Amino acid sequence: MTPPVKRFFLFLLVFCSINCQNKLEGAKYLIAQKERIVDIPWEGHWITVADSVPEKNAWIAFRKQFKLERHSDQATFRIAVDSKYWLFLNGRPIVFEGGLKRGPTPEGTYYDELDLTGKLKKGTNTIAVLVWYFGKEGMSHKSSGAAGMVAELFSGNALGLKTDKSWKARLHPAFSPVSAAPHPNWRLPESNIVFDAQQDMPGWELPEFDDTLWPYAKVLAKGGDAPWNALTKRPIPFWKDYGLKTYGNPMVFPFESTGDTLACKLPYNAQVTPYLKVDAPGGQRITMLTDHYKGGSAYNMRAEYITKAGVQQYESPGWINGEVMYYVIPKGVTVMDLQYRETGYATEFEGFFECDDPFYDRLWQKSLRTLYVTMRDNYMDCPDRERAQWWGDVVLESGEAFYALDREADKLMKKGILELTAWQAPDSTLFAPVPAGNWNKELPTQMLSSIGTYGFWNYYWQTGDRTTMQKVYGAMGNYMAKWRLNEAGTLHLRKGGWTWGDWGENRDMPLLFNTQYYMALDSYGRIARLLGEKSVADSIENTMYQFKKDFNQSFWTGRAYRSKTHKGKTDDRSQALAVVSNLADTSTYEHIYKILQQEKHASPYMEKYILEALFQMDRPEFALQRMKERFGPMVNANTSTLWEGWGIGAEGYGGGTTNHAWSGGGLTLLSQYVAGVSPTSPGYDTFKVKPQLGPLKKVHAIVPSIKGPITVDIELSDTYQIKITVPKNTTATVCIPHRYGTILENGTKISFRPSVPYHEIEVVTGTYLFTAY
Repeated sequence: MTPPVKRFFLFLLVFCSINCQNKLEGAKYLIAQKERIVDIPWEGHWITVADSVPEKNAWIAFRKQFKLERHSDQATFRIAVDSKYWLFLNGRPIVFEGGLKRGPTPEGTYYDELDLTGKLKKGTNTIAVLVWYFGKEGMSHKSSGAAGMVAELFSGNALGLKTDKSWKARLHPAFSPVSAAPHPNWRLPESNIVFDAQQDMPGWELPEFDDTLWPYAKVLAKGGDAPWNALTKRPIPFWKDYGLKTYGNPMVFPFESTGDTLACKLPYNAQVTPYLKVDAPGGQRITMLTDHYKGGSAYNMRAEYITKAGVQQYESPGWINGEVMYYVIPKGVTVMDLQYRETGYATEFEGFFECDDPFYDRLWQKSLRTLYVTMRDNYMDCPDRERAQWWGDVVLESGEAFYALDREADKLMKKGILELTAWQAPDSTLFAPVPAGNWNKELPTQMLSSIGTYGFWNYYWQTGDRTTMQKVYGAMGNYMAKWRLNEAGTLHLRKGGWTWGDWGENRDMPLLFNTQYYMALDSYGRIARLLGEKSVADSIENTMYQFKKDFNQSFWTGRAYRSKTHKGKTDDRSQALAVVSNLADTSTYEHIYKILQQEKHASPYMEKYILEALFQMDRPEFALQRMKERFGPMVNANTSTLWEGWGIGAEGYGGGTTNHAWSGGGLTLLSQYVAGVSPTSPGYDTFKVKPQLGPLKKVHAIVPSIKGPITVDIELSDTYQIKITVPKNTTATVCIPHRYGTILENGTKISFRPSVPYHEIEVVTGTYLFTAY
């Protein structure tokens, strides 16, 4: 190599080193700036229109032009609204439905923070914001009672722009605050969306739009003041936007409508916004709704578009869900295009399960699809009738997410945990759904479940998030203190606001209360010990020891768990909860197994615990048999999601929606018990692989743990083969049935300590193939 070439490469090496170091320091600086911005008090003011605002369903357009003398190395925009917004910068769409439904606390509001680095230009910039004010209480939203917006733009950590009276603001004339009946049911804060293109302001978001005649904004209050109060940064990602897509059934455009309703097939039950392009005379009303418009026996949202004369296109901004989109288009309108945009929670489908019985593959995939359509601002029971964060549903949904989705999903569970405890009533009652403006009733068994082993504790066990447990520990203790034991040493039942245990018949309520209470004690005690509260943890441990004795003394008849006040058939769900809570000793298992073979009263919600009890009692054959029997109709139906009850409509429960994530517990069980993957210490520092195949011969699974993907492949023939991939920074224990006496690891015979019922082999990071015979 010649000296000039050496000098060139030396220069290149030094340049790259300096450049990389500069980028690293720059990245550290940007992170530091963002962290500081969170702590900066709000200087922007809440603004609204000068004229009166409709009581509900108001749409407000805001505009502001401002100058930048130079490009900024870093630009951060933070914005809060009641209730949703669409943001445009220099005419370009930046955020499609921003903002979260209101309620990090009963008084507070969420705000969004956006990185606008590289999106601003030197000279004049234009920000335009469309705000949708619900103005209506709901089971997932607490209205502030006032429409408005507050925003600030930072260059570095220096304030460069804020909302004040210099902004332009007006009601968007094309959006009507009223619609014809029927209206969305009382549980939803959203209203029908009606857009009259004849009243539109074309191009109002563009820089060249003339807003001279627009009135200036009205200042309401400073950021952080009432009625929006303390502002909490959005804790979950912005929605994933899949872009405009064509419908599944082929259509040839253009064509002239004959006045019929057009049924456009969606690929699955999804959260979508409908799009159209038409050539029409003015004043023609086009209605857009889905096959879930009356899902769960209650009217939900629809969209309406009133045409102007000529060629036009429109996308309704508020999402609705379903399997089929209906366009009701008047006769004589020329349809030029119909599409839809799917948006949803920003997570990836990283988990997977497949076996040699396609039924369980369909169950797993339908559970996943049901889970995803019930995630957005919060975990929902259903995406049509309620969109509410009921905690019986949330506990099961979060369990499914740990096995099906990437770890962005954990943020939604964390948000729910913090909301639930932040909304704790002055008397220490926990209640759900929250956030909510029209609900405050406690469902005691669901609240015990929320803070229990499968709720708060499972979140910690899967994530290792100790900080969140510290934040909610006090609220847990205050709620647990509301419960008392009776003279028999079992639980004194509190009715709460709604004494609900499950849908279906033959609910043995004392058993449902006592088993859920014991799991809440278990979770509270574990978290106390985690946080160094030794005296509390020791006290709870002693209480649990005595409670278990008293529970069995009071409720075990020698053949079943049964309370003296229960007059119906033996409750299958209560037997199962006794097992999974660890209240039942192994000596009861054979009796409980016989009961679960005969009694089938639980809803799909509680069925998950019944099937889990069967796996825990080492009855995988019957667990899979019962799973197929119970979930067969909905798995084999032509819906892409699972149902609220065992049937649809009148044959179901609670209105009978066809998309209820509490029916997806089979997903968790197939990954956790059949594939056999579960953590054995917080955050997957260690985990086990203990498959329970039942009648199956092949299983392939991917578990997207917080440590990385765990893959498992199992094949049972003349030999037992299991191949696993162990991520970095974790250790796996592989369990192989004791009936095999010889084990090869990657082709080499290994020695092991024989044990019953499984031989256990510990392995670290890497890929391993075990062959046993």
